[in-house]
Amino acid sequence: MNNGGNFKRRRKDTFSDEDSCSTDHEPKKKDLNGIITSLLLLEEQEKRDHDEQNEVSYEEKSILESNHKRKTRTMLEFYTNFQDYYSEIDETDRVKRKKSRAMAASVVAAAAVSQTENQSPNQQNKQSGSGQQRRLWVKDRSKAWWDECNGPDYPDEEFKKAFRMSKSTFELICEELNSVIAKEDTTLRNAIPVKQRVAVCIWRLATGEPLRLVSKRFGLGISTCHKLVLEVCSAIRSVLMPKYLHWPDEDSLRKIKEEFEGISGIPNAVGSMYTTHIPIIAPKISVAAYFNKRHTERNQKTSYSITVQGVVDPRGVFTDVCIGWPGSMNDDQVLEKSALFQRANGGLLKGVWIVGSSGYPLMDWVLVPYTQQHLTWTQHAFNEKIGEIQKVAKEAFGRLKGRWGCLQKRTEVKLQDLPVVLGACCVLHNICEIREEGIDPDLEFELVDDEMLPEVALKSVSSMKARDAIAHNLLHHGLAGTAFM
Repeated sequence: MNNGGNFKRRRKDTFSDEDSCSTDHEPKKKDLNGIITSLLLLEEQEKRDHDEQNEVSYEEKSILESNHKRKTRTMLEFYTNFQDYYSEIDETDRVKRKKSRAMAASVVAAAAVSQTENQSPNQQNKQSGSGQQRRLWVKDRSKAWWDECNGPDYPDEEFKKAFRMSKSTFELICEELNSVIAKEDTTLRNAIPVKQRVAVCIWRLATGEPLRLVSKRFGLGISTCHKLVLEVCSAIRSVLMPKYLHWPDEDSLRKIKEEFEGISGIPNAVGSMYTTHIPIIAPKISVAAYFNKRHTERNQKTSYSITVQGVVDPRGVFTDVCIGWPGSMNDDQVLEKSALFQRANGGLLKGVWIVGSSGYPLMDWVLVPYTQQHLTWTQHAFNEKIGEIQKVAKEAFGRLKGRWGCLQKRTEVKLQDLPVVLGACCVLHNICEIREEGIDPDLEFELVDDEMLPEVALKSVSSMKARDAIAHNLLHHGLAGTAFM
Protein backbone atom coordinates (compact mmCIF):
# COMPACT_ATOMS: atom_id res chain seq x y z
CA MET A 1 0.00 0.00 0.00
CA ASN A 2 2.76 2.36 0.84
CA ASN A 3 4.50 1.61 -2.44
CA GLY A 4 1.34 2.40 -4.38
CA GLY A 5 0.97 5.68 -2.57
CA ASN A 6 4.51 6.67 -3.35
CA PHE A 7 3.99 5.84 -7.04
CA LYS A 8 0.93 8.03 -7.22
CA ARG A 9 2.74 10.88 -5.59
CA ARG A 10 5.68 10.57 -8.04
CA ARG A 11 3.32 10.64 -11.03
CA LYS A 12 1.59 13.65 -9.63
CA ASP A 13 4.94 15.42 -9.14
CA THR A 14 5.97 14.54 -12.70
CA PHE A 15 2.78 15.93 -14.15
CA SER A 16 3.14 19.06 -12.11
CA ASP A 17 6.70 19.55 -13.46
CA GLU A 18 5.50 19.13 -17.08
CA ASP A 19 2.74 21.62 -16.50
CA SER A 20 5.18 24.15 -15.13
CA CYS A 21 7.48 23.68 -18.14
CA SER A 22 4.63 24.17 -20.60
CA THR A 23 3.57 27.31 -18.82
CA ASP A 24 7.19 28.62 -19.03
CA HIS A 25 7.44 28.10 -22.87
CA GLU A 26 4.12 29.66 -23.77
CA PRO A 27 5.17 33.33 -23.09
CA LYS A 28 8.40 32.82 -25.07
CA LYS A 29 6.49 31.56 -28.11
CA LYS A 30 4.12 34.49 -27.88
CA ASP A 31 7.05 36.96 -27.73
CA LEU A 32 8.73 35.38 -30.75
CA ASN A 33 5.52 35.46 -32.77
CA GLY A 34 5.06 39.12 -31.84
CA ILE A 35 8.57 40.02 -32.97
CA ILE A 36 8.11 38.20 -36.29
CA THR A 37 4.79 39.93 -36.84
CA SER A 38 6.33 43.33 -36.06
CA LEU A 39 9.18 42.72 -38.49
CA LEU A 40 6.76 41.72 -41.22
CA LEU A 41 4.69 44.81 -40.57
CA LEU A 42 7.79 47.03 -40.67
CA GLU A 43 8.91 45.42 -43.92
CA GLU A 44 5.50 45.97 -45.48
CA GLN A 45 5.48 49.59 -44.25
CA GLU A 46 8.96 50.24 -45.67
CA LYS A 47 7.89 48.73 -48.98
CA ARG A 48 4.80 50.93 -49.07
CA ASP A 49 6.89 54.02 -48.17
CA HIS A 50 9.45 53.17 -50.87
CA ASP A 51 6.71 52.73 -53.46
CA GLU A 52 5.11 56.02 -52.43
CA GLN A 53 8.49 57.78 -52.56
CA ASN A 54 9.15 56.40 -56.04
CA GLU A 55 5.74 57.57 -57.14
CA VAL A 56 6.40 61.07 -55.70
CA SER A 57 9.88 61.35 -57.23
CA TYR A 58 8.54 60.17 -60.57
CA GLU A 59 5.75 62.74 -60.37
CA GLU A 60 8.23 65.50 -59.42
CA LYS A 61 10.53 64.48 -62.25
CA SER A 62 7.63 64.53 -64.69
CA ILE A 63 6.58 67.95 -63.44
CA LEU A 64 10.14 69.33 -63.77
CA GLU A 65 10.50 67.94 -67.27
CA SER A 66 7.15 69.33 -68.35
CA ASN A 67 8.03 72.73 -66.83
CA HIS A 68 11.40 72.73 -68.61
CA LYS A 69 9.79 71.82 -71.93
CA ARG A 70 7.18 74.49 -71.45
CA LYS A 71 9.79 77.16 -70.60
CA THR A 72 11.96 76.14 -73.56
CA ARG A 73 8.98 76.26 -75.88
CA THR A 74 7.98 79.66 -74.49
CA MET A 75 11.52 81.04 -74.92
CA LEU A 76 11.70 79.79 -78.50
CA GLU A 77 8.33 81.32 -79.26
CA PHE A 78 9.42 84.59 -77.67
CA TYR A 79 12.68 84.65 -79.63
CA THR A 80 10.83 83.88 -82.86
CA ASN A 81 8.29 86.61 -82.17
CA PHE A 82 11.15 88.95 -81.22
CA GLN A 83 12.90 88.34 -84.53
CA ASP A 84 9.64 88.68 -86.46
CA TYR A 85 8.90 91.93 -84.66
CA TYR A 86 12.23 93.48 -85.60
CA SER A 87 12.00 92.14 -89.12
CA GLU A 88 8.62 93.84 -89.45
CA ILE A 89 10.09 97.06 -88.05
CA ASP A 90 13.00 96.93 -90.50
CA GLU A 91 10.63 96.26 -93.38
CA THR A 92 8.35 99.11 -92.27
CA ASP A 93 11.32 101.50 -92.01
CA ARG A 94 12.53 100.43 -95.45
CA VAL A 95 9.11 101.05 -96.98
CA LYS A 96 8.85 104.44 -95.25
CA ARG A 97 12.28 105.49 -96.52
CA LYS A 98 11.39 104.34 -100.01
CA LYS A 99 8.12 106.27 -99.92
CA SER A 100 9.80 109.40 -98.55
CA ARG A 101 12.46 109.29 -101.29
CA ALA A 102 9.78 108.79 -103.93
CA MET A 103 7.74 111.65 -102.47
CA ALA A 104 10.78 113.93 -102.35
CA ALA A 105 11.61 113.12 -105.94
CA SER A 106 8.02 113.80 -107.03
CA VAL A 107 8.00 117.12 -105.15
CA VAL A 108 11.23 118.15 -106.85
CA ALA A 109 9.89 117.11 -110.25
CA ALA A 110 6.58 118.90 -109.70
CA ALA A 111 8.36 122.03 -108.54
CA ALA A 112 10.65 121.93 -111.55
CA VAL A 113 7.70 121.52 -113.91
CA SER A 114 5.78 124.30 -112.21
CA GLN A 115 8.77 126.63 -112.37
CA THR A 116 9.32 125.80 -116.02
CA GLU A 117 5.69 126.51 -116.90
CA ASN A 118 5.80 129.89 -115.15
CA GLN A 119 9.01 130.98 -116.88
CA SER A 120 9.30 132.68 -120.22
CA PRO A 121 10.87 130.80 -123.15
CA ASN A 122 14.06 132.87 -122.82
CA GLN A 123 14.43 131.99 -119.12
CA GLN A 124 13.80 128.31 -119.86
CA ASN A 125 16.49 128.28 -122.52
CA LYS A 126 18.90 130.09 -120.22
CA GLN A 127 18.31 127.63 -117.35
CA SER A 128 18.61 124.58 -119.58
CA GLY A 129 21.85 125.96 -120.98
CA SER A 130 23.37 126.56 -117.55
CA GLY A 131 22.35 123.07 -116.33
CA GLN A 132 20.99 124.36 -112.99
CA GLN A 133 18.37 122.23 -111.20
CA ARG A 134 16.26 122.74 -108.16
CA ARG A 135 17.67 121.09 -105.03
CA LEU A 136 16.27 119.94 -101.69
CA TRP A 137 16.79 122.20 -98.71
CA VAL A 138 19.91 121.34 -96.70
CA LYS A 139 20.80 122.86 -93.35
CA ASP A 140 23.42 125.54 -93.76
CA ARG A 141 26.41 124.78 -91.51
CA SER A 142 29.59 126.76 -91.20
CA LYS A 143 32.71 125.23 -92.80
CA ALA A 144 34.91 128.22 -92.09
CA TRP A 145 37.44 126.31 -89.97
CA TRP A 146 37.98 123.56 -92.54
CA ASP A 147 38.06 126.04 -95.43
CA GLU A 148 40.81 127.89 -93.59
CA CYS A 149 42.81 124.69 -92.93
CA ASN A 150 42.40 123.64 -96.55
CA GLY A 151 43.58 126.98 -97.85
CA PRO A 152 47.00 127.30 -99.52
CA ASP A 153 48.14 129.96 -97.03
CA TYR A 154 47.44 127.89 -93.92
CA PRO A 155 50.76 127.31 -92.02
CA ASP A 156 52.12 123.77 -92.26
CA GLU A 157 53.02 123.80 -88.55
CA GLU A 158 49.42 124.50 -87.59
CA PHE A 159 48.16 121.87 -90.01
CA LYS A 160 50.52 119.27 -88.52
CA LYS A 161 49.47 120.21 -85.00
CA ALA A 162 45.83 119.66 -85.94
CA PHE A 163 46.15 116.50 -88.06
CA ARG A 164 49.41 114.96 -86.70
CA MET A 165 51.02 115.04 -90.15
CA SER A 166 52.25 117.51 -92.75
CA LYS A 167 50.19 118.68 -95.71
CA SER A 168 52.27 116.60 -98.11
CA THR A 169 51.58 113.37 -96.16
CA PHE A 170 47.89 114.26 -95.90
CA GLU A 171 47.67 114.85 -99.66
CA LEU A 172 49.46 111.55 -100.31
CA ILE A 173 46.83 109.69 -98.28
CA CYS A 174 44.00 111.52 -100.08
CA GLU A 175 45.50 110.68 -103.46
CA GLU A 176 45.81 106.96 -102.67
CA LEU A 177 42.26 106.75 -101.28
CA ASN A 178 40.64 108.91 -103.95
CA SER A 179 39.46 106.06 -106.18
CA VAL A 180 37.78 104.27 -103.25
CA ILE A 181 36.08 107.04 -101.25
CA ALA A 182 35.29 109.66 -103.94
CA LYS A 183 31.57 110.23 -104.57
CA GLU A 184 29.74 111.94 -107.43
CA ASP A 185 27.37 114.87 -107.16
CA THR A 186 23.66 114.00 -107.25
CA THR A 187 20.54 115.93 -108.15
CA LEU A 188 19.81 116.63 -104.51
CA ARG A 189 23.23 117.67 -103.18
CA ASN A 190 26.92 118.03 -103.94
CA ALA A 191 29.27 115.26 -102.83
CA ILE A 192 31.65 115.88 -99.94
CA PRO A 193 35.19 116.34 -101.33
CA VAL A 194 37.77 113.61 -100.72
CA LYS A 195 40.03 115.91 -98.70
CA GLN A 196 37.22 116.81 -96.34
CA ARG A 197 36.27 113.14 -95.94
CA VAL A 198 39.83 112.18 -95.01
CA ALA A 199 40.19 115.22 -92.76
CA VAL A 200 37.07 114.34 -90.77
CA CYS A 201 38.42 110.83 -90.14
CA ILE A 202 41.96 111.88 -89.23
CA TRP A 203 40.77 114.70 -86.97
CA ARG A 204 38.45 112.31 -85.15
CA LEU A 205 41.25 109.74 -84.68
CA ALA A 206 43.79 112.38 -83.65
CA THR A 207 41.69 114.21 -81.06
CA GLY A 208 39.12 111.66 -79.99
CA GLU A 209 36.56 114.50 -79.89
CA PRO A 210 32.86 113.56 -79.66
CA LEU A 211 31.07 113.45 -82.99
CA ARG A 212 28.95 116.51 -82.14
CA LEU A 213 32.11 118.64 -81.90
CA VAL A 214 33.54 117.13 -85.10
CA SER A 215 30.23 117.94 -86.75
CA LYS A 216 30.41 121.62 -85.78
CA ARG A 217 34.04 121.94 -86.81
CA PHE A 218 33.55 120.57 -90.33
CA GLY A 219 30.02 121.83 -90.97
CA LEU A 220 28.55 118.35 -91.44
CA GLY A 221 25.84 116.31 -89.73
CA ILE A 222 26.71 114.05 -86.80
CA SER A 223 25.56 110.90 -88.58
CA THR A 224 27.48 111.98 -91.68
CA CYS A 225 30.68 112.36 -89.66
CA HIS A 226 30.21 108.94 -88.06
CA LYS A 227 29.69 107.37 -91.47
CA LEU A 228 32.72 109.13 -92.94
CA VAL A 229 35.01 107.94 -90.13
CA LEU A 230 34.05 104.30 -90.68
CA GLU A 231 34.23 104.55 -94.48
CA VAL A 232 37.67 106.15 -94.53
CA CYS A 233 39.03 103.75 -91.85
CA SER A 234 37.75 100.81 -93.88
CA ALA A 235 39.40 102.22 -97.01
CA ILE A 236 42.69 102.74 -95.15
CA ARG A 237 42.62 99.17 -93.94
CA SER A 238 41.76 97.66 -97.32
CA VAL A 239 43.89 99.91 -99.59
CA LEU A 240 46.82 101.17 -97.51
CA MET A 241 47.40 98.32 -95.05
CA PRO A 242 48.74 95.85 -97.65
CA LYS A 243 51.19 98.52 -98.77
CA TYR A 244 52.32 100.02 -95.47
CA LEU A 245 51.79 97.25 -92.85
CA HIS A 246 53.10 93.83 -93.83
CA TRP A 247 55.75 91.26 -92.84
CA PRO A 248 59.18 92.20 -94.27
CA ASP A 249 60.76 90.36 -97.18
CA GLU A 250 64.16 88.62 -96.97
CA ASP A 251 66.22 91.72 -97.76
CA SER A 252 64.30 93.81 -95.21
CA LEU A 253 64.67 91.07 -92.57
CA ARG A 254 68.43 91.05 -93.08
CA LYS A 255 68.60 94.81 -92.51
CA ILE A 256 66.36 94.54 -89.45
CA LYS A 257 68.65 91.86 -87.96
CA GLU A 258 71.67 94.07 -88.46
CA GLU A 259 70.02 97.09 -86.88
CA PHE A 260 68.75 95.21 -83.84
CA GLU A 261 72.13 93.56 -83.37
CA GLY A 262 73.74 96.98 -83.56
CA ILE A 263 71.39 98.21 -80.83
CA SER A 264 71.71 95.26 -78.44
CA GLY A 265 74.33 92.78 -79.63
CA ILE A 266 71.63 90.09 -79.82
CA PRO A 267 71.74 88.26 -83.19
CA ASN A 268 68.83 87.23 -85.44
CA ALA A 269 66.23 89.51 -83.84
CA VAL A 270 63.61 90.46 -86.46
CA GLY A 271 61.05 92.25 -84.31
CA SER A 272 60.14 93.74 -80.96
CA MET A 273 56.72 92.72 -79.62
CA TYR A 274 54.37 94.48 -77.18
CA THR A 275 50.69 94.24 -76.20
CA THR A 276 48.64 97.22 -75.02
CA HIS A 277 45.03 97.73 -73.96
CA ILE A 278 42.51 100.15 -75.50
CA PRO A 279 39.72 101.29 -73.13
CA ILE A 280 36.15 100.70 -74.28
CA ILE A 281 32.62 101.23 -72.99
CA ALA A 282 31.14 98.17 -71.27
CA PRO A 283 29.92 95.91 -74.10
CA LYS A 284 26.39 94.52 -74.21
CA ILE A 285 27.60 90.94 -74.62
CA SER A 286 30.43 88.97 -72.96
CA VAL A 287 31.00 91.70 -70.38
CA ALA A 288 33.20 89.51 -68.17
CA ALA A 289 35.53 88.70 -71.08
CA TYR A 290 36.33 92.40 -71.64
CA PHE A 291 36.64 93.29 -67.94
CA ASN A 292 40.19 94.48 -67.19
CA LYS A 293 40.86 93.52 -63.59
CA ARG A 294 44.35 95.03 -63.37
CA HIS A 295 43.34 98.44 -64.74
CA THR A 296 40.26 98.41 -62.48
CA GLU A 297 42.36 97.79 -59.38
CA ARG A 298 44.93 100.42 -60.32
CA ASN A 299 42.48 103.16 -61.36
CA GLN A 300 39.82 102.34 -58.75
CA LYS A 301 37.29 102.48 -61.57
CA THR A 302 35.62 99.68 -63.51
CA SER A 303 37.56 99.26 -66.75
CA TYR A 304 36.90 97.32 -69.95
CA SER A 305 39.35 96.99 -72.82
CA ILE A 306 40.42 95.20 -75.98
CA THR A 307 44.01 94.30 -76.83
CA VAL A 308 46.38 95.36 -79.59
CA GLN A 309 49.47 93.18 -80.07
CA GLY A 310 52.12 94.55 -82.40
CA VAL A 311 55.58 93.68 -83.72
CA VAL A 312 57.78 96.59 -84.83
CA ASP A 313 61.09 97.03 -86.63
CA PRO A 314 63.95 99.20 -85.31
CA ARG A 315 62.25 102.36 -86.65
CA GLY A 316 59.05 101.65 -84.71
CA VAL A 317 57.11 100.67 -87.85
CA PHE A 318 54.54 97.91 -87.33
CA THR A 319 55.24 94.73 -89.29
CA ASP A 320 52.45 92.68 -87.69
CA VAL A 321 49.38 93.48 -85.59
CA CYS A 322 46.70 91.42 -83.84
CA ILE A 323 43.69 93.50 -82.81
CA GLY A 324 40.49 92.96 -80.91
CA TRP A 325 40.89 90.15 -78.35
CA PRO A 326 39.15 90.80 -74.97
CA GLY A 327 41.01 92.69 -72.25
CA SER A 328 40.77 89.89 -69.69
CA MET A 329 43.29 87.83 -71.68
CA ASN A 330 46.98 87.86 -70.76
CA ASP A 331 49.74 88.62 -73.27
CA ASP A 332 50.60 84.97 -73.84
CA GLN A 333 46.94 84.10 -74.49
CA VAL A 334 46.63 86.88 -77.07
CA LEU A 335 49.83 85.65 -78.73
CA GLU A 336 48.44 82.12 -79.09
CA LYS A 337 45.36 83.54 -80.87
CA SER A 338 47.35 85.63 -83.35
CA ALA A 339 48.16 84.92 -86.98
CA LEU A 340 51.83 85.43 -86.07
CA PHE A 341 51.66 82.36 -83.81
CA GLN A 342 50.16 80.31 -86.64
CA ARG A 343 52.90 81.41 -89.05
CA ALA A 344 55.55 80.49 -86.50
CA ASN A 345 54.04 77.04 -86.01
CA GLY A 346 54.21 76.67 -89.79
CA GLY A 347 57.98 77.18 -89.67
CA LEU A 348 58.10 80.69 -91.17
CA LEU A 349 60.03 82.09 -88.18
CA LYS A 350 62.60 79.32 -87.89
CA GLY A 351 66.05 80.54 -86.90
CA VAL A 352 64.97 84.08 -85.91
CA TRP A 353 63.86 85.77 -82.70
CA ILE A 354 60.98 88.08 -81.86
CA VAL A 355 61.82 89.84 -78.61
CA GLY A 356 59.04 90.13 -76.04
CA SER A 357 58.54 91.15 -72.44
CA SER A 358 58.27 88.86 -69.42
CA GLY A 359 54.55 88.54 -70.16
CA TYR A 360 55.35 86.10 -72.98
CA PRO A 361 56.73 82.56 -72.66
CA LEU A 362 60.20 81.60 -73.87
CA MET A 363 59.74 79.72 -77.15
CA ASP A 364 61.75 78.63 -80.16
CA TRP A 365 61.07 82.00 -81.80
CA VAL A 366 60.17 84.26 -78.82
CA LEU A 367 63.09 85.60 -76.76
CA VAL A 368 62.26 87.02 -73.32
CA PRO A 369 64.30 88.23 -70.33
CA TYR A 370 65.17 86.14 -67.28
CA THR A 371 62.48 86.42 -64.59
CA GLN A 372 63.64 84.22 -61.73
CA GLN A 373 64.98 85.69 -58.49
CA HIS A 374 68.69 86.01 -57.69
CA LEU A 375 69.96 86.46 -61.23
CA THR A 376 73.61 85.92 -62.08
CA TRP A 377 75.74 88.70 -63.53
CA THR A 378 75.45 87.10 -66.96
CA GLN A 379 71.65 87.04 -66.73
CA HIS A 380 71.54 90.65 -65.52
CA ALA A 381 73.69 91.67 -68.47
CA PHE A 382 71.39 89.84 -70.89
CA ASN A 383 68.29 91.54 -69.44
CA GLU A 384 70.02 94.89 -69.82
CA LYS A 385 70.61 94.37 -73.56
CA ILE A 386 67.27 92.73 -74.37
CA GLY A 387 65.64 95.72 -72.70
CA GLU A 388 67.07 97.92 -75.47
CA ILE A 389 65.02 95.99 -78.02
CA GLN A 390 61.93 95.91 -75.81
CA LYS A 391 62.08 99.68 -75.48
CA VAL A 392 61.69 100.08 -79.26
CA ALA A 393 58.23 98.48 -79.25
CA LYS A 394 57.06 100.25 -76.09
CA GLU A 395 58.10 103.66 -77.43
CA ALA A 396 56.38 102.89 -80.76
CA PHE A 397 53.12 102.13 -78.95
CA GLY A 398 53.59 105.32 -76.94
CA ARG A 399 53.79 107.33 -80.18
CA LEU A 400 50.79 105.43 -81.57
CA LYS A 401 48.62 106.43 -78.62
CA GLY A 402 50.13 109.91 -78.50
CA ARG A 403 49.29 110.66 -82.14
CA TRP A 404 45.82 109.17 -82.09
CA GLY A 405 44.05 110.42 -78.99
CA CYS A 406 41.02 108.22 -79.64
CA LEU A 407 43.07 105.31 -78.27
CA GLN A 408 43.53 106.97 -74.87
CA LYS A 409 39.90 107.12 -73.78
CA ARG A 410 36.68 105.22 -74.19
CA THR A 411 35.26 105.80 -77.62
CA GLU A 412 31.76 105.99 -79.09
CA VAL A 413 32.69 103.47 -81.79
CA LYS A 414 30.84 100.16 -81.55
CA LEU A 415 32.80 97.11 -80.48
CA GLN A 416 32.40 95.37 -83.84
CA ASP A 417 33.80 98.44 -85.66
CA LEU A 418 36.79 98.97 -83.36
CA PRO A 419 39.23 96.57 -85.11
CA VAL A 420 38.80 98.54 -88.35
CA VAL A 421 39.42 101.86 -86.57
CA LEU A 422 42.44 100.54 -84.64
CA GLY A 423 43.88 98.97 -87.78
CA ALA A 424 43.59 102.35 -89.55
CA CYS A 425 45.44 104.01 -86.65
CA CYS A 426 48.30 101.50 -86.98
CA VAL A 427 48.54 102.10 -90.76
CA LEU A 428 48.54 105.90 -90.33
CA HIS A 429 51.22 105.51 -87.64
CA ASN A 430 53.38 103.56 -90.10
CA ILE A 431 52.95 106.22 -92.81
CA CYS A 432 54.03 108.92 -90.36
CA GLU A 433 57.02 106.87 -89.17
CA ILE A 434 58.15 105.98 -92.69
CA ARG A 435 57.89 109.63 -93.78
CA GLU A 436 59.68 110.67 -90.56
CA GLU A 437 56.83 112.80 -89.27
CA GLY A 438 57.99 113.75 -85.82
CA ILE A 439 55.58 113.87 -82.89
CA ASP A 440 55.02 116.93 -80.71
CA PRO A 441 56.62 116.38 -77.28
CA ASP A 442 53.37 117.54 -75.68
CA LEU A 443 51.62 114.57 -77.28
CA GLU A 444 53.97 111.92 -75.91
CA PHE A 445 52.04 109.26 -74.00
CA GLU A 446 53.34 107.09 -71.16
CA LEU A 447 52.13 103.51 -71.39
CA VAL A 448 50.86 101.75 -68.28
CA ASP A 449 50.24 98.10 -69.11
CA ASP A 450 50.63 95.53 -66.34
CA GLU A 451 52.73 92.55 -67.36
CA MET A 452 51.55 89.22 -65.96
CA LEU A 453 53.89 86.24 -66.00
CA PRO A 454 52.50 83.43 -68.18
CA GLU A 455 51.30 80.22 -66.56
CA VAL A 456 53.95 78.28 -68.51
CA ALA A 457 57.01 80.53 -68.78
CA LEU A 458 59.17 77.96 -70.60
CA LYS A 459 57.88 76.13 -73.66
CA SER A 460 61.19 75.07 -75.22
CA VAL A 461 64.29 73.60 -73.57
CA SER A 462 66.39 74.28 -76.67
CA SER A 463 65.46 77.98 -76.55
CA MET A 464 66.58 78.12 -72.91
CA LYS A 465 69.99 76.80 -73.91
CA ALA A 466 70.12 79.25 -76.84
CA ARG A 467 69.30 82.15 -74.51
CA ASP A 468 72.04 81.08 -72.09
CA ALA A 469 74.52 80.97 -74.99
CA ILE A 470 73.51 84.47 -76.15
CA ALA A 471 73.85 85.80 -72.59
CA HIS A 472 77.32 84.21 -72.24
CA ASN A 473 78.52 85.69 -75.54
CA LEU A 474 77.19 89.16 -74.68
CA LEU A 475 79.06 89.27 -71.39
CA HIS A 476 82.34 87.66 -72.43
CA HIS A 477 82.67 89.67 -75.64
CA GLY A 478 82.23 92.92 -73.76
CA LEU A 479 78.84 93.69 -75.32
CA ALA A 480 76.94 93.76 -72.03
CA GLY A 481 77.40 94.12 -68.31
CA THR A 482 78.94 97.60 -68.43
CA ALA A 483 76.16 98.97 -66.19
CA PHE A 484 77.40 96.77 -63.34
CA MET A 485 81.04 97.81 -63.44
